[in-house]
Amino acid sequence: MDTDYTIIGGGVVGLSVAWGLLRRGLTVTVLDGDDGSFRASRGNFGLVWVQSKGMKQPRYARWSQQSAAIWADFAEELGANTGQAVPLEQRGGYDLHFSEETLQATVEKYEILKAQLDGDYPYEVLGHNALRKEEPHIGPKVVGAILHHQDGHANPLMLLKALAADVRRLGGRVLTGKTVIDVTRSDGFRVICDDGTTVGSGKVVLSAGLGATLLGPKLGFKAPVRPQRGQVLITEKLPKIINRPSLIARQVDEGGIQIGATNEEVGLDDRVTQPGLSGLATEAVAAYPALARAHLVRSWGALRVLSPDGLPIYQESAEMPGAYLVTCHSGITLAAAHARILPDWLEGTGAAPDLEVFSEARFAVS
Repeated sequence: MDTDYTIIGGGVVGLSVAWGLLRRGLTVTVLDGDDGSFRASRGNFGLVWVQSKGMKQPRYARWSQQSAAIWADFAEELGANTGQAVPLEQRGGYDLHFSEETLQATVEKYEILKAQLDGDYPYEVLGHNALRKEEPHIGPKVVGAILHHQDGHANPLMLLKALAADVRRLGGRVLTGKTVIDVTRSDGFRVICDDGTTVGSGKVVLSAGLGATLLGPKLGFKAPVRPQRGQVLITEKLPKIINRPSLIARQVDEGGIQIGATNEEVGLDDRVTQPGLSGLATEAVAAYPALARAHLVRSWGALRVLSPDGLPIYQESAEMPGAYLVTCHSGITLAAAHARILPDWLEGTGAAPDLEVFSEARFAVS
C-alpha cells in the first residue's frame, strides 16, 4: 500500500480534503490532471458565500454557514504555515436588485429559510439611499440590496497556491499531469493512470470535478454532474470603488474589479463570447456607472461543476466501499469545511457530520 488515501483531482476541493487528512497524520497522494483539464478552481468568482444557498434544502445553508464561520481561521493557518497569505474579506456581501418586485420576492424566500434555520440567517434590506451610504459608487438603477453578513470573498488563486504548498509541506505527494483511466479494488485500491503510473491506497476520493462523469461509474457512482459556463471580466487596477462584493462585481485585493459571471448551458465549451461579455459589462455599468470608464485587461470562461439540484454530492460507493465521491460547485465557500470537517466523515469518526441529504440517493429514479 503506497498511501492511506489517493485523491483524484488536485483543484481546491481535492487539495482541501488532502490537507485535512494530512493534518490528521494520514498519508495522501494527489493525482492532478494536465494543463488541458477543465479547472474550475482557476476560473471561479472567489466568493465565500452563504446568501441564497439552500433555499430548497436548509442543510445546505447550514453546511455553507459552518464553512464560512471557520474560513478565516483556515486561511490564517494556511498563511502561517506557508508564508503565502490567502486574502479574505468577510464583511458581508450584496444581492443587488434593479426592481422592487425582485427584491421583495427574494426577501420573502429568505424569511422562509431564516425560520427554518431558527433565525440564524443574518441579513438586512437596504433601500437605495441606505445602500448608497455603504457604496457611494452605486448607480441610480439599483433600487436596493440584501446585505448578508456571513458573506465575503477571497483570492482563489492564492488559496490554491497555499493549499498546494502546505499539502507538500505536510508530506503529501502531488503528482501532476496524471490522467486516471481506471480504479480497481482487491485488498485495497489500485489507481491507474494513462502513462502507466499506479498508486495503491486504502481509500480513494474522487474529486475530479467534471472528470467524475467518466470515472464515477467505474467506482459505482452515478456522478450526475454537468458543466455550466461562467464568463468573467477583469478591469485594470483601480482606486477603491466597491466596498463589499456582490454577484455582479467585486474589487479584488490587488485593486482590479472582477465582473461576472454568466450562467450558460453550453456543454464543454469554455470559450468567451462577445454577447456574454457584453451582457456582463452592461449589468456592471448599471450597478456601478464609474466602471464605464474602466479599461478591461482580460476575460475568461470556465466551467462550473453542477449536480442536477445544484447541491454538493458526498457519497461512499456501495459497490466499492472505501471509495468516496466529493463534488460541488461551491469549492471556495466549502473549502474550510472540506479541510476541517469532511475528514471526520471520510474516517467515520464520532465527530462526522451528517451528510446524508447530499448522497446520491436523492437522484434515485422513482
